[in-house]
Amino acid sequence: MFEKGELIICGGHGVCRVIDITDNPIDRMDKKRKYYLLEPVFEKTSTIYTPVDNEKIIMRRIMNKEEAQRLIEHIREIDVMWVQEEKRREQTYKDAIRTYDSRSLVQIIKTLYQRKRVRINEGKKVLSSDEQYLRKAEELLYSEMSLALSIPKDQVEAYIMEAVRKQEITE
Repeated sequence: MFEKGELIICGGHGVCRVIDITDNPIDRMDKKRKYYLLEPVFEKTSTIYTPVDNEKIIMRRIMNKEEAQRLIEHIREIDVMWVQEEKRREQTYKDAIRTYDSRSLVQIIKTLYQRKRVRINEGKKVLSSDEQYLRKAEELLYSEMSLALSIPKDQVEAYIMEAVRKQEITE
């Protein structure tokens, strides 16, 4: 169970802060089930109620600084998700995004950067679906990492690139 004030990943909503743990917000007579009152950190326009025991939605603590640093250290070792067939590729991206797993998000980002480079080199346009999945994966990963690393979200990509560049120099 999460505590008040804790930052978590909540499926479909990204990084959220646990504002409260309360009784059923709709049926106050139902004292059997507890609910998290969540506020998305980067979209403060809404609040979310979800049962504490909800197993249908992914909920997990955000990574800490050490986990974020370790992920960055191993980024070059994370394989791309190369799927030839268009429909299967799109489903693979959707499935990976739904897991909210940071390594899977890195895989998507690496794959789509590589696909973008290949398509441009071949004189082709970048697919809008690729751009959408890239933006979604970056948003999810960079939101979590910005909080773990205590840096602004818009600086996460540059931070990662610089760390990877330094690794390449020292090898």
